Amino acid sequence: MAYSMARRSSSLCRTLKGIQKTVTYSSISNKNALLASNEAKWQPQLLFPSLSRLQCMSASTENSSEEARKSMDGRRRLLNRILYRSKQRGFLELDLVLGKWADDNIEKLDDNQLKSLTDVLDIENPDLWKWLTGQEVAPQQLTENPSFMEIHERIMGRLNAHSPSETRAVFGQPWVRGWDDNRKIGGPQVGNQ
Repeated sequence: MAYSMARRSSSLCRTLKGIQKTVTYSSISNKNALLASNEAKWQPQLLFPSLSRLQCMSASTENSSEEARKSMDGRRRLLNRILYRSKQRGFLELDLVLGKWADDNIEKLDDNQLKSLTDVLDIENPDLWKWLTGQEVAPQQLTENPSFMEIHERIMGRLNAHSPSETRAVFGQPWVRGWDDNRKIGGPQVGNQ
């Protein structure tokens, strides 16, 4: 709302400046004619007496609207950067989980919460996935991070709701085995089994 008001006031200021330039240029040609005939003295402030006061107001309004726009653009860039980092990690499961959580919550986060989310995004993918899914105990600094804890609680809630605990790996064990684990354990040495 404030941004649109600032844009409207800045466009109004630009329009008024354009009008002022037009009047000034036309007054200059009139001034030359008037000075040549010595009939009157040229005074553009008589045409628009409140123009100088308006210039002061428009300059301060323009500066404040420009600062507001820059601030809003900076926040928008930060949010877009965080959304991109949440959705494009190169680890499909984390892309889906973090991207969905960031989409749902990023507009509600204040600066401190954005900083804590950025700290979570700085963690390497395999470690973050193990800590979020409860395969390993997360470090103390992450358990104190509000963004990490919200994401962790959301993941664990969905895991508990949609998959029985016996289908998940035992705590401290890898959650997903590789495609050729059967060969290592004594399975067939040929074929796709």
